[in-house]
Amino acid sequence: MANPIVQGARAAGGHLLEMKDVHVSYGKTAALHGVSLTVQPGEVVALIGANGAGKSTTLRTISGLLRPTRGEILFDGRGIGGMPADRVVALGIAQSPEERHVWPAMSVYENLSLGAYLCKSAAEIEQRIAKVYARFPRLKERHRQLAGTLSGGEQQMLAIGRALMSEPRLLLLDEPSLGLSPRMAEEVFDFVREIHAHGVTVLLVEQNVHNALSVASRAYVFETGRVVAERDAAGLLQDPELLSAYLGA
Repeated sequence: MANPIVQGARAAGGHLLEMKDVHVSYGKTAALHGVSLTVQPGEVVALIGANGAGKSTTLRTISGLLRPTRGEILFDGRGIGGMPADRVVALGIAQSPEERHVWPAMSVYENLSLGAYLCKSAAEIEQRIAKVYARFPRLKERHRQLAGTLSGGEQQMLAIGRALMSEPRLLLLDEPSLGLSPRMAEEVFDFVREIHAHGVTVLLVEQNVHNALSVASRAYVFETGRVVAERDAAGLLQDPELLSAYLGA
């Protein structure tokens, strides 16, 4: 049977997500200056660049937390620029935010349940929690534990699992390795690979260039709110002058 997600994206010209000349401001301060990018169904695409380059702002604009001042954002051919965040989630986009932002005084189970607020029935919520536990067995072991008592890596798993509770077609990951040890960061990226292997399209913001390019097929390089380069991941790793110019890598 043909994949309906892929079929829909093909009908829209092959893109699951497309940004066209998107501008965003924080008050009078411009944050994005004409960002254009695409994500195909089944890809992992990385946004890389120095701090303050506009990567997280791009994700927040896609997810409906920020409203573009100009430009167009299309998801499966449908305009979503400026759409409220809850409607964006309902269409199939979920974000795991920077610094995780789990609810520390709630259990792992309660945090996951809150990620399924669009579900119609308790049975459906339980089914989705079971899927998350299958992907993250450590969360199942700690399902009654308060989220605030988890390690940083476990909180990151919980944040990703909570985003997966809406069963997104596109998962936005913002700095998933932030504040983690190298060993735990590698474990989190193993989970990203597994999620991708199960058919979830991922748009990833990550400060660690090598971590990002180890899972991505393509990457966009950002500088001061602009896309300054696009490369396939392997090609970018082999371009030390570009990495040094824009990332200090």
